[in-house]
Amino acid sequence: MEYTAVFFRIFKANDKLVVLMCSDQSRSSLNPNNDKTTYGTFLDIDHSVVESFGAKGKNVITARVYPTLAINEKAHLYVFNKGTANVEMNGLTAWSMSKASIA
Repeated sequence: MEYTAVFFRIFKANDKLVVLMCSDQSRSSLNPNNDKTTYGTFLDIDHSVVESFGAKGKNVITARVYPTLAINEKAHLYVFNKGTANVEMNGLTAWSMSKASIA
C-alpha cells in the first residue's frame, strides 16, 4: 500500500498554541529510489492562509494574507482575465474553515 501521512500535533508554549505539522513520505511509493523524506515544521495557529487550486488540483498556490477590510461577509471572490484569449471557467468554489476545537 502507498500513502503519504500528513499529521498535526498541538502544543502549548509560552502561553500560546503552536502546531507541529509533518508530512511523512516514507510509504509514499514502493519505488525504493524515490525521495522518502519526512518533513516537519512548527507554526502558530493562524487565520491567514489562502489556497487556490486549479486544473483539478494539479496546480496549487498557497499564500498568507492579512486583510484589514475584507473580513467575513466583507470578503468577496472575483475572477478576471487580462489575457488575449478567452478562458472558460467550469466552476468556482470558496469556503471558510471553521475554528479548530482544541481541548
